[in-house]
Amino acid sequence: MSELTPALLWLIPGAPLIASVFIAFFGKALLRGRSHVPCVAALAVSTACAGFMMLTFLAMPSSLKQDMSLLSRNQIDDLQAAAEQHEPKPLATTPGYDWSVTDSLRVRVDLQVDSMTALMLCTITFVSLLVSIYASGYMHGDPGYPRFFAAFALFVFSMCMLVLADNYLTMFVFWEGVGLCSYLLIGFWFQKPSAAAAARKAFVVNRIGDFGFILGIFLIWKTFGTVKFSEVFELVPYIAQTNPEVFTTICLLLFLGAMGKSAQFPLHVWLPDAMEGPTPVSALIHAATMVTAGVYLVARSTPLFVQSTTAQMVVCTVGAITALLAALIALTQYDLKRVLAYSTVSQLGFMFMALGAACVSPKLTTFAVTAAMFHLFTHAFFKALLFLGAGSVMHSMGDVIDMRRFSGLRHVMPHTRLTFLIGSLALAGCPLLAGFWSKDEILVALFEGTKAGGHELFFTVILGVAVATAFLTAFYSFRAYNMTFLGEERFPEEAHHPHESSPTMTLPLFVLAVFSVVIGLFLGPTGVYARQLAQSTSLAEHGDHPHSVPLMALSAVIFAAGYGLARWMYVKAPGVPAKLESGLKPLHRLSLNKFFLDELFTYLLVVPVKVLALVCTLFDKYLIDGLLDFVGSIPSTIGRIVRPIQNGLVSNYAWVMLLGLVLFLIQMLRAFAG
Repeated sequence: MSELTPALLWLIPGAPLIASVFIAFFGKALLRGRSHVPCVAALAVSTACAGFMMLTFLAMPSSLKQDMSLLSRNQIDDLQAAAEQHEPKPLATTPGYDWSVTDSLRVRVDLQVDSMTALMLCTITFVSLLVSIYASGYMHGDPGYPRFFAAFALFVFSMCMLVLADNYLTMFVFWEGVGLCSYLLIGFWFQKPSAAAAARKAFVVNRIGDFGFILGIFLIWKTFGTVKFSEVFELVPYIAQTNPEVFTTICLLLFLGAMGKSAQFPLHVWLPDAMEGPTPVSALIHAATMVTAGVYLVARSTPLFVQSTTAQMVVCTVGAITALLAALIALTQYDLKRVLAYSTVSQLGFMFMALGAACVSPKLTTFAVTAAMFHLFTHAFFKALLFLGAGSVMHSMGDVIDMRRFSGLRHVMPHTRLTFLIGSLALAGCPLLAGFWSKDEILVALFEGTKAGGHELFFTVILGVAVATAFLTAFYSFRAYNMTFLGEERFPEEAHHPHESSPTMTLPLFVLAVFSVVIGLFLGPTGVYARQLAQSTSLAEHGDHPHSVPLMALSAVIFAAGYGLARWMYVKAPGVPAKLESGLKPLHRLSLNKFFLDELFTYLLVVPVKVLALVCTLFDKYLIDGLLDFVGSIPSTIGRIVRPIQNGLVSNYAWVMLLGLVLFLIQMLRAFAG
């Protein structure tokens, strides 16, 4: 391991933090229109360091690079013997400092990188670098230009620290940091009521999930006496023997936190509204940072989740519901960015379905988790590509993003059209592109679940949902592409001079497009990642990597069916959608209005809370305040009664004295007379 490793580890999050602080204090005064320079430079440094870490990992002997976070204690012991006393350990660790030390808990801020973290760091830093370059052109001229890049760099710092944390408590701190940065960036244009409302909605909904996360951390500390990943996972076999029921509670609480961050039903409602922020923010949140945190949390906690079949089946069920529901909503949306937003929600559901399939058998655990992480990785590239492409369209169309108001942009925006096509193909699962390989891995994991004893029916239903969702994904992906770039050339009134975006914006599109094409071949079932990372010990020994040629063929058929139907409806027979909308009006209205879930939550949650708040206000104002006002008025009332006696007039005092003397004499005379 290189002697530079500790410095490199701290430099990955440290560079964007330094850039954020510098821009925040000096950006407006010194940098002005060049505030993006420190941010881009810092992210380039972080990307180089993360890439070095990944290359170092790939060069390590296979006996030394098993991911401890996915192995049981017995598996680790077996690896130790097989590796001739070489202990399997994370790729790199470096000590930090004591953050909190008490009699019962010691928490340190140390950094740790293993295979999963290295993959996440490469994803976060590289995609964020490309988005920052794009943003330098997209946000040019905005009055809040320095503020944007200060928050942007802080966002990347928080996300890097989240995945580098070696314990649950440190992860939670930066989990909240990511939430804060998302609030700042979603509400960047806070003058717009819709942007301010979207930022508040994201912040409040995520607090629901975060409440579950922190309760899960408390229960972990109470059960294991520590919150450090390696120490917790090492104690799992012993706790499983003495208190197995606790794992279900811990896992469900952790998953509640993941549901908030990764927008799983019913906490998904914040993510589509997050598009109210600048488009680079949408690309950053939806592709590389915030929404991936929940998937990472569950994947990182695999040793806990595999102890509870119930918890993993809940994860799988929620993922399936989310994937299908979001895909059905995306079918009818006309806002291009909203289609992509619901696509993100749906694809995150795919990842959680794979994570839930880890309970199928110990032999398949690593493969299922790796399938989820693989899809997270590929999704980051083509989803960032699609969002940035949508931003390019929006930039050219005078900020109009309603697909009913423009069409036929293929000649006006040829570069955006080509890259958006590649992104749509990858999202739809076109054979040989990135999305095809990663989605196929998830289908294989679910297919293996249909063979599991006692869970065949459950995973058969989940597999059916996954197949249906894959078809809908291919359809709505090319519905959006066809409505935007094909057909008659038509522009909105706001688009005074429709044109292709500047090279600053199109260059990241081409880079992301290239990765969307080749990354699946490099990391897919036949690539380096599958050979060196995806296989668990037992699979590697027996060469039994789960694989299904029929499922790959099925994936290709699903893509062709979705693509063909979208092309027929929106290119060959453009009148068909209107007829279907008219004939299936109730269903169309249901999908278009997002199954009225926002309204339902408003009436079930928001309105009751507002009524309760009103009742509490009235109770406080008229009962509590009234009682306190009454008690407070008693001294003043007594004072008003006594005040005439003590008015400072000597003559009044003399009359009172005389009156007292007279009364005294009368009383004395009555006494003597008696």
